[in-house]
Amino acid sequence: MMQSAVIEADLNRITITDPFLGEYQRLIRDVVIPYQWEALNDTIPEAEPSHALANYRIAAGLEHGEFYGMVFQDSDVTKWLEAVAWSLCQKPDAMLEKTADEVIELLAQAQCDDGYLNTWYTVKEPGLRWTNVAECHELYCAGHLFEAAVAFFNATGKRRLLNIACRFADHIDTVFGPKEGQLRGYPGHPEIELALMRLYEATQEPRYQALACYFVEERGKQPYYYDIEFEKRGGTRHWVGWGDAWPGMIKDKTYTHAHKPLAEQHEAVGHAVRSVYLMTGLAHIARITQDEEKRQTCLRIWNNMVQRRMYITGGIGSQGIGEAFTSDYDLPNDTAYGESCASIGLMMFARRMLEMEGDAHYADVMERAFYNTVLGGMALDGKHFFYVNPLETYPKSIPHNHIYDHIKPVRQRWFGCACCPPNIARTLVAIGHYIFTPRPDALFINFYAGSEAQFSVKDQTLALNISGNYPWDERVTIHFSQPKTVEHTVALRLPAWCETPHVQVNGETAQGRVIKGYLHLRRQWQQGDIITLNLPMTVRRVYANPLVRHAAGKVAIQRGPLVYCLEQADNGAELHNLSLPKASELREIQGVGVLKGKVLLQAEGLRVLTAESDKPLYSFDTRQTTVEKQTLTFIPWFSWANRGEGEMRIWVDEA
Repeated sequence: MMQSAVIEADLNRITITDPFLGEYQRLIRDVVIPYQWEALNDTIPEAEPSHALANYRIAAGLEHGEFYGMVFQDSDVTKWLEAVAWSLCQKPDAMLEKTADEVIELLAQAQCDDGYLNTWYTVKEPGLRWTNVAECHELYCAGHLFEAAVAFFNATGKRRLLNIACRFADHIDTVFGPKEGQLRGYPGHPEIELALMRLYEATQEPRYQALACYFVEERGKQPYYYDIEFEKRGGTRHWVGWGDAWPGMIKDKTYTHAHKPLAEQHEAVGHAVRSVYLMTGLAHIARITQDEEKRQTCLRIWNNMVQRRMYITGGIGSQGIGEAFTSDYDLPNDTAYGESCASIGLMMFARRMLEMEGDAHYADVMERAFYNTVLGGMALDGKHFFYVNPLETYPKSIPHNHIYDHIKPVRQRWFGCACCPPNIARTLVAIGHYIFTPRPDALFINFYAGSEAQFSVKDQTLALNISGNYPWDERVTIHFSQPKTVEHTVALRLPAWCETPHVQVNGETAQGRVIKGYLHLRRQWQQGDIITLNLPMTVRRVYANPLVRHAAGKVAIQRGPLVYCLEQADNGAELHNLSLPKASELREIQGVGVLKGKVLLQAEGLRVLTAESDKPLYSFDTRQTTVEKQTLTFIPWFSWANRGEGEMRIWVDEA
């Protein structure tokens, strides 16, 4: 068995026991998966219809009707299946598995004889397959099918969905490539690249790796394939009526990272989700094939993105038009896009880079994105979701100013474009993949959520469990429980947010080497060994680079990996009139109500009293305002908008 296949199997032997994330696991299992099942079946009142399962039934000939939804509606079903697979790894559920088996049979009935599977083209545009890969997401949907298939096979051992995926992958391999008669195209929305690499690792079929390599290497070559197919179909476009502000994904090659070959690119550009999905696949290929040119491309794009184009929350994509990156240090707060899927993609990219580089920097970013934007994308009830994640909201202006058309001050029950809810679900329930990074040289522990896990080390088993109350409490313990002694290196991440970490092994100060932000401890680990970490979660003030004009003169608050914000529910309206003096100390308090169990912060601040409405709009020389003291309450940003509609802001004036 390949090393990567062993690693994939090990990552399915992780059970989350954490009191914080464990509640999210329960929520996904008991609330989110059933709720999203209802959404896929269109039984949620007042929610946007999905019709995704109905589309499959129509494609399978089981019922009559018209296709409804986005061109990528199929992917909502397969992301749901993937979430189910990871949930079954955590807790077997015979009824849920039976439901998933029935959905898989539906997909099998909808699959064409040649392996093709896409309900849009089967139902709505038969005969037009593969005529618009720039816009129409056939390869994107295929990728999500492949990911679900690998996950379901690893969770259950059942090959039915994997066989469906392989038949489709085999069909795609005959359609695309450099041979005569093949299409020299590549997807407008990357996803299949990373999925093919997962399918390759599960099946060891080299054609799948070769096809992934083809897609990333062909991208951006001239003449542009998107232009070629555009002319072939007579200049028709799928996405019309989007206005003149955006030239569209055919003309705007940067939107899809297709403006030039990847080896010549230096910046994170275009649609943020597409960018990080593409880079995830590229990083996976670079590691497996030991391709230094591809590795260097990943490093360039990564560094530009996280050093100049990422929000403090781990959000990426700063504009609504095109859901896209803009320019260096352009990070507006109240119009931020920060799509939930983009931060999930950032985590995926970070994980692949961590597998390749063994550098804690990637885990720092991965943790930032997860504990802030990804968690914040779902309400605490598991039934409402954010697609867009701004860093500041002023609800009074949102209905009247079109620059805020993408901003919602409260989470929504579902979306017509519903990529985010099932993506959040599959990520939360598969979080073990991000907690641990098993490599041949070491077991990397990236963040310290409570969990039990087993890993293969040279035909032996290393078993451990992490306990504590991360990210609220600073003390973490790691117990080893395997019956036989195992020699191996355990690499413990020393978080960038922690100034004075302290690590002990069996009560004595740990002796090891710090390499790229990880403390490497190699020894004969035996049953009863205990690693104790003390990670002081000092409340820290965070300042942006002065080139970020949107944060000039402002400060943000962070405790551990969590970014904090002010919310109207605690502090009243007109949050822009509040300031936090530099001398004010922040103290910890315990949350109540829906925020119970969460650490909140308070400090003495200042409020500029709102002037009466009969005062002049502007005045010369004399300020119209007075200032009074006010206690400021900061809550973890991921938990905002769980107490009704109101203002919110992360960056606060520093008096």
